[in-house]
Formats: sequence, C-alpha cells, structure tokens
Amino acid sequence: MSVQRVVQVFVATVCALAAATLAVGCGEQKGDAGKTKYRIALIMKSLANEFFTTMTEGAKEHQQKNASEYDLIANGMKNETDVNEQIALVDQMIDEKVNAIVLAPADSKLLVGVCKKALQRGIKVVNIDNPLDADTLKEAGITIPFVGPDNREGARLAGEYLATKLHKGDPVAIIEGRPNALNGEMRKLGFIEAMDRGGIQVVRSQTANWERDEAEKVVAGILAAKPELKAVLCANDSMALGAVAALKRQPDILIVGYDNIAAIQEHIKSGRVLCTVDQHADRIAAEGLNVALEMLAKHEVRDYTKTPVDVITKDNLK
Repeated sequence: MSVQRVVQVFVATVCALAAATLAVGCGEQKGDAGKTKYRIALIMKSLANEFFTTMTEGAKEHQQKNASEYDLIANGMKNETDVNEQIALVDQMIDEKVNAIVLAPADSKLLVGVCKKALQRGIKVVNIDNPLDADTLKEAGITIPFVGPDNREGARLAGEYLATKLHKGDPVAIIEGRPNALNGEMRKLGFIEAMDRGGIQVVRSQTANWERDEAEKVVAGILAAKPELKAVLCANDSMALGAVAALKRQPDILIVGYDNIAAIQEHIKSGRVLCTVDQHADRIAAEGLNVALEMLAKHEVRDYTKTPVDVITKDNLK
C-alpha cells in the first residue's frame, strides 16, 4: 500500500471515530445500515405500583418491535410521594444526554422546571399519564405534549356505575390521590360529578397519597366518623386495596377503584370491589414512545393524544 493510501485510510478512520463519538455524546447511536438509533428514557412513578410495572412491560414490548429505532431506559421511584427522587432521575437522564424523555410526573407542577432544563439541552420531552399543570407550563414558557386518558371521564363513568347500586341521599367517601397530581384532581372531580348527578351525598373527601397502607388508615378513620357510609371511591387501585383491608368487617360497603391492576381483579371477581377503571397503562407507554419518535424524526409537537378508558366490572372482566 502506498504512503498516500495509508494516509487516506488513517484520516478516514479518525473522521469516522470522531463522528461516532459525537453521536454517542448526543445520545444517538448508529443502528443497522448506519441509521440513527435514539436513546429514550421512560421515567414513571413508583414501580411498586402494579400500574407502572404494566406500563414498563408495554414500553419494553414497544421497544422490541422498534429495536432498530431506539434503545429504552426505563426507571421509576421507590415511593410515589418522593418527587425529589423523580426530579433527580430526570436530571440523570439529562446528564446522560438521552434523545427524549417520556415522563409520568409525580407532581404536575414541581416537575416542570426540570422538564424545561431538558428542553433547553435539546432533549424532547413527552408527558404521559398525569398532565403537567398548564399554568405552570405557561409561566415557564414551554410546551410539552400530553399522552394519556381523560381521567375525569374515567372516574365519572365508574361513579355513574356505582350510583346505579345506591339510593339517592346515600353517603359516600372519596379517597384522593396525591395533592398537586392533576390526574388525581380530575378523578376526584369525575367522582363528584357522578355523585351529584345520581343524588348521592359525598360526606368526606380525603387524600391517601396513592398509597395502600395510608388508605387503610384513612378509610378506617372515615368509617369511625361516618358509620353510615355506603361506598368508597378510590382514585387508584392501591388505595382501593387499602379500603378492602379497612372494610373487611363491612362487606356491604361498596368499593370503587381506578387502574385495573391484577391485584384488584381478584376482588372484583369475588364481588368485594364493585368496579375499577382500565386506562391501559401499556398503551399509554406505547403511545408516549410513538410521539417521542415522531418528534425526533419530524420535530413536530402534538398537543394531546387521548388514550381510552373502560369501566371494568365483574360482568366484563376478562
């Protein structure tokens, strides 16, 4: 080989290595046939909640079907109330220079700041499951697309089903999600709307922060104060499980959940839980990843991608 040819090969090799280093630094890799392969982070709430393990499974299935397009980094917090841990996870993904972050925020307001930081670093952000607060986004001067269900509609449908099993004037309680979680607020409003339409009396509405153990204590306290209670509407199934434990000696008090996790299905089959709402966690994750890929490829931003909700009862449980 001539000296000139050696020099040409050397220069070409150096250039190729430099290009590869730049791509990795930006969070991109080269897949088959030199195609850009993205790195997308899915950051959820507590992985101890079965809803989010289902979401993870849906995301992994989506990635396997699109393995040539992106690699997936899936993570979540230990507790749904640990907002600082979730902010730290987003910061970590920013430092790792992923191409996109698909986020189910634990707090609709407090996560906006770190999302803005990601956008400023050129990282695409997609909001799933729990909407970020519109006013806080506006104040931050950013727009982030949302992918998820109409939580108010889902709760209203479940509440309307409950109302068919009650009489006008019957007293019920609502067990709310975490304050500042917009999906929890929407579910509360949906429950209230259905109770108002049915002439049912909401005698107590109290948070249990999405947690099973806390819900058991909250429901027990409400029952002690309101022994005439006829039903409990819970903003997620983890809290519904807490209600089941608290009401084990009051089998006539109806329980409504939200999420359709496997653990609640056993109680629906037995008739202990009246109904829940399936918001299809696996589909939320897949649609969020689809939107992220579209934004990376086309640099377009959707406002809202609506995913379905279905009321699950003993009659239609599969």
